[in-house]
Formats: sequence, C-alpha cells, structure tokens
Amino acid sequence: MTPKQHYEQFQNSLAQGWNTWDTRSVLSHVHLPSGLAFRLGIKEYRDGGHLCEALIGRLGDDAETVVPGARAWDGGYTSLKITWRGVELEVETATDGDEWLCLVTSISRERQIKTPLLIAEGGFLWNYAGSIVRADSALEAIAKGQNWRLGASIAPVEEPQTSALGPYLALPLDAPIALFTGKERSLEDVRAIVTQKRAEVTHDGSDEAELRSAIQTCMAWDTIYDPSKQRVISPVSRIWSSRQGGWVLFCWDTFFAASLSATGSRELAYANAIEILREKAPDGFVPNVSNAHGFKSLDRSQPPVGSITIWELFRCFGDRWLLELAFEDLLTWNRWWLENRVVDGLLAWGSDTYEPHTGHIWEYPKQGVGERFGASLESGLDNSPMYDEVPFDASTHCLMLQDAGLSALYVADCEALAAIARELGRSEAEELGARAETFREQLARLWDEEKGIFANRCTDSGEFSPRHSPTNFYPLLAGAATPAQARRMMDEHFLNPEKFGGEWIMPSIARDDPAYGDQHYWRGRIWAPMNYLVYLGLRRAGLRDESKILADKSAALLLKEWRSHGHIHENYHADTGQGCGYDHSDRFYHWGALLGLIALSEKEEV
Repeated sequence: MTPKQHYEQFQNSLAQGWNTWDTRSVLSHVHLPSGLAFRLGIKEYRDGGHLCEALIGRLGDDAETVVPGARAWDGGYTSLKITWRGVELEVETATDGDEWLCLVTSISRERQIKTPLLIAEGGFLWNYAGSIVRADSALEAIAKGQNWRLGASIAPVEEPQTSALGPYLALPLDAPIALFTGKERSLEDVRAIVTQKRAEVTHDGSDEAELRSAIQTCMAWDTIYDPSKQRVISPVSRIWSSRQGGWVLFCWDTFFAASLSATGSRELAYANAIEILREKAPDGFVPNVSNAHGFKSLDRSQPPVGSITIWELFRCFGDRWLLELAFEDLLTWNRWWLENRVVDGLLAWGSDTYEPHTGHIWEYPKQGVGERFGASLESGLDNSPMYDEVPFDASTHCLMLQDAGLSALYVADCEALAAIARELGRSEAEELGARAETFREQLARLWDEEKGIFANRCTDSGEFSPRHSPTNFYPLLAGAATPAQARRMMDEHFLNPEKFGGEWIMPSIARDDPAYGDQHYWRGRIWAPMNYLVYLGLRRAGLRDESKILADKSAALLLKEWRSHGHIHENYHADTGQGCGYDHSDRFYHWGALLGLIALSEKEEV
C-alpha cells in the first residue's frame, strides 16, 4: 500500500461503531458510518425545562455540570455524572459487538414536583439518510440497509412538552434504566455487560495509572467526527469547537494531541498529526488556526513542533510510511520559516498581510493581521508580556525581537526533520542538519551573561529583553547551552522561587515580572505545553534532578483538579495551582494532559 492508502485505512478503522462523535453533546451517542444518533436528555419539573445537549466545563448560572468518568478510547465504555436543575444522573454506556447499551442511574432529584424524565431521542446527524419512528415502547430505525431498534427496560410515558425534534422515549427516573439496541435485554443483562466493560478501563489506583486514565479520558471525550472532511480528529475541546462551527484545529495544540493519543491509540495519534498538516495554507505553512467555518489564519503559523512529533511517533511505533506521508509538508513548512521569519540570523514571530477570502467578513480573522498582535498570536502565547510594546516591522512582517524560544524550536525542528530525511534516504538530510547547526550557533548570541539565561534581543536597540518566560529555557532543547550555562539557568531561574521555582511551576512569565500578578491567560498562569517543552530540554541536557522536579510538580498540578472536579484545564493559577475560578481556562482542554505525559515520560526514562 502507498502511505496515503495506509493512512486512509487508519481513518476508516477509527470512524466505525458507536462513540461520542457529536461535537455538541457528550450525551449524544452516534453510530458510524450510518450517522444514527441517540441523544439523551433530562426533562425536569422544577422549571419545566429540557436539557438536550451537555458539554464538559460549560459556564453559566443555569449550565449543566458534567464530571467525566473513565472511558475507552473507542467508546466501548463511557461514563459520566451530570447535574442540572437539581437532577443528578450517572450515565454509563457500553458496546456489545455492533450493539449499543446504556445504564442510567438517578442519584438525586431535588425540588422536583414530579419525577423527572430521561429523554432518549433518535435521529440522524449531518443530514445522513435514514428513517426512524416511535413504535410502541421502542424506536425503530433503518440506516444504510440495516434495521435498528432502541428498547428500554421500563415502559415509556407520554410527555409532549420537550424540545425533541425526532421520535423519543420519555422514561421516568425513579429507578435505574437500561437502554439497548438489538435483542431484548433486561436491566440485569445490561448492567452485567456495563460492569464487565468498566472493569476493562478501571485502573489500579496508582498515580501512574491515574495519569494514564486522565490522558485517555480527556483525549477520548475530546475526539469527534468531522463529516465535512470525513475524518476523526481531536480538537482542543468541545466548547471551543462548538463556538467555531463544529471543529477547530490549532497548530501546536493538535500536534500535542497526537503525542497524547500515542499513549493508547496509534491510529488516533496519526490522525491528529496528519490532519493538522493537511490544513496547511497555500504558502505551505501550518496555520495557527483552521475551523469549520472555513477560516484559516493565512497570515501566521504557530510554534514548529510538527517534526519532533512525527519523529517521536515513528520512534514509538516504527511505521516508515508515516514519515513518507508527512515529509514533504514538514519540509515545506520548515523552509517557510527560513524564508519568512529570519531577522539577522535568528527567528522572529510575524504576521503577513493578505486579503481575506470571500466569507471572512467577521472581525476576528482580520484582527492583528500584519500587526504586532498577529505576530504575538503566531507565538501561541497570545497576550504574553514578552511582546508588550515590541515594535512591528512592516517591511519584514516580523516583531523587532529575535526570539530565543522560536529559534530553539526551529533548531529542534531541523534536527528532527533531518533524522526523518536520513531514515527515508532523502538528500535533504544534509541541508537540514547544516541548518540546525547554523541556527544553534546563532543562538549563542542570545546568551545574556549578566542574567544567566538565553534572552530575546530587541533588533531596534540591540539590547536584551528583560522579560523571561519558560520559552527562554527552550535553547536546552536545541542543545545550544554549554554545561555551565545550563547550570546557571537552573540555579538562577528554574529553581529560584522568585523566578520560576515554587510549589506550582512553571509560570508563563517570571514571578518577578510586573505582569505576573495579572494571572491572566499567558500573563503568569501555568500552561502545560510550556512545561512539556522545557521538560524535553531538561532531558536532552541531562539535567535529571530538575527534570524529575518538573515531572513531579506537573503531575501534582494535573491531579489536583482532576481528582476534585474531573477537570483538565487549559491553564492554571501559578500561586494556587487552581484552574477553576477563572473564565479563560477551558475545563477540558486536552493539552492540559501534557502535565501527565511529562510524568509518564520521566518514569520511562529512569
């Protein structure tokens, strides 16, 4: 098979069977390839509402609270608890071959004037062809020539006051309820299968097992099906995707999703890595963002972590065809940085001007294009204090700031891509190796001897920027630091509680920076991708004591709110370690799970 055929086989194997494929509700269970969906909801009798969609981490006075439980990568078992308007349910699902089973248990129903109902609604997503009707006490459907029947362990009641748009069963929540497709089953039959499937994903209680479970749970719940491109992908979260038309893929976020998926699903890991590469802009770079509305950020890319991701996937699984499939796109992207973002021998973040395509008439796509803000967005660190007041050079389309973090990531990209080229016997290996060495040598110019750290340099004044973030440690990942320099970085910055040390690490700007107290997005809060890239640098530099410190503290940070709320946050407060209590931290954003991947990687390295 060709590399493309190998990959299509992987995608086809992913897009099969029952899973939570629908972006807009974790209570919607969908069968592929038919598109048949059974959507669960709650009809309450306190205010008379019908909750027909549910998401993890939604905010608002009347928002549902979803606590995700353990689940299988393929949807063979899922579990969650949901609370809404005084009704609390536990919902578990399992598959038995191609059949779907569900067990719903009512935990509480406060202030209800009558017994609330489970609404099990049937229909077809994405305008897929099929028919479904209510037939006595069941739903009967025909899809792609196959007959389906959804039955229940109790008799439905009549309740016309719902928001359901298709046939549904209204089932009183005064006793456990079993739902099932296919043959008739009792509550005990369904419970037995659910119990067996639950046991297959139950961990032994160790921290390592809990970290693996957290990664698996988050990645699996954030994985959806995109019918427009007929693919399985893992956007950053369902809330982000719902706001952007059904899915949204960010560049470095999705490569990190591939690394996280590799802990349990080779197919999903490959899908995320390849699909973000396929979103490339006409100029050949992987865009900052692409979404279901059809928008792509044609002015900017994001941190180049693609080659190191693909190379690590190859080292993990050994599929040479993956390298063949990805190489040309990675090479084009690598050369784009060289041609568009080099300022006096080092790299700077930028934003190119372009004419928005037809339909790009809303404000967001134009915001910051060809300006300082667009360049800061390319860094992935949207409002980082590092870029406050930095001039933007319209002639180069770049910030007037040689960036230590970007330059170091580019060296790592060149090195990983050179390794891929050598594995494939490509002549570009020499070009890429030489490029890595050239930029590694140039990074020496960014060593600030006075401060003892690699610093960004202002190209208008020639002076070092006084603002430091975890990105200033990335030169360790490029092999650019001497042993003496690495030691100073550790003693004077990494371990220093007035800089980056402390109970919760690493803050996104140094603790003694004037902006640290903001604790607003990239202005001081802790972000898992920064920890992850710094960890890779510590490991490369052989700083084993420090890598263990970072691994242990990253694990503690993740488990803090995972254990208390079932949350994996977009970012965390650097003083308290909390993710909650702050609106700009999605509560189920998959790259937060990199905190767990750091700890698992450290255990494997010991």
